[in-house]
Amino acid sequence: MNRKIAVLPGDGIGPEVTAQAVKVLKAIAGKFNHQFEFEEALIGAIAIDKTGNPFPEQTLKICKSNDAILFGAIGDPKYDLDPSAKIRPEQGLLAMRKALGLYANIRPVNSYPELLKKSPLKEEIIKDTDFIVFRELTGGIYFGEKGQSEDKQTAYDTCTYSTEEILRITKLAFESASARKKKVTLVDKANVLETSRLWRKTVKHYAEEFPDIQLDFMFIDNAAMQIILNPRQFDVILTENMFGDIITDEASVIAGSLGLLPSASIGAERALYEPIHGSYPEAAGKGIANPIGAILSAAMLLEMSFGLKAESEEIRKAIKKTIVAGCVTKDIDSMHFYSTNQVGTKIVDILINE
Repeated sequence: MNRKIAVLPGDGIGPEVTAQAVKVLKAIAGKFNHQFEFEEALIGAIAIDKTGNPFPEQTLKICKSNDAILFGAIGDPKYDLDPSAKIRPEQGLLAMRKALGLYANIRPVNSYPELLKKSPLKEEIIKDTDFIVFRELTGGIYFGEKGQSEDKQTAYDTCTYSTEEILRITKLAFESASARKKKVTLVDKANVLETSRLWRKTVKHYAEEFPDIQLDFMFIDNAAMQIILNPRQFDVILTENMFGDIITDEASVIAGSLGLLPSASIGAERALYEPIHGSYPEAAGKGIANPIGAILSAAMLLEMSFGLKAESEEIRKAIKKTIVAGCVTKDIDSMHFYSTNQVGTKIVDILINE
């Protein structure tokens, strides 16, 4: 198989973890006789520094001309600490999602038996956790009309959703549930928000076509609590943009570290894969960032965009063996840890030799 992959390392630890994901993809390509071409592009703070644009036109062209996109992270403290900045790295991420039509963010959440003790939650609570979150990605409050009054004493952010936006991600969630435990939980705030009431009405109507799938409803505040109290009750969680952003980061404590979780952002024509951890600028350049989230994102890329399920499973097995061997970064074991590069190299060694 010959495929082209756009690589957007981005900011902070993005370049470090993305480099390890590319290294693993090259190893799996060699093992299974595939040809992967990689083309890098700028995004985020580094793109602003070099072009004045957080999502340059050239980056969009590269994304559209490749078969899939591997993305690192976005964000820089110099913009976080300057609320008056008119151009911000995060604008590049939102622009990319909109320009590429990446409307669905898919985030699996699993507990690793070898890392149960690393989570701040009790082992008996998180053991055997296995659920997946479908987060709508191009609508809601992040993309709604926003602004301030003339005197700058009042600000507003508008949350807007259409039935079409809700339906297209609902279809993906139900397709996933059909192949899993046949349960969907819609997380909303329908007791307060009009948009949530539209979500609930639309999803309930769609669910009538799937009598074999159990549909539950849960308010976001209760869902945030239930993910910590009893995560095993969930199979597929379906939710809007901001709620999904919050609960998926919350769920990272189940795995033991934010650095372990991958994600896929799906559109009608192309898809992007990224770890959920963000740019973590404090760790940039220190070789301590966890590359597993990025490498698992690469595994998702192989399976979801290229249909290479066996290759994807090989990577997941190699990651598990690496964790069992104790080859983990500082976020997992603060006393006995390995560097970003050493963890990536160990995964590659297992892929090649076992």
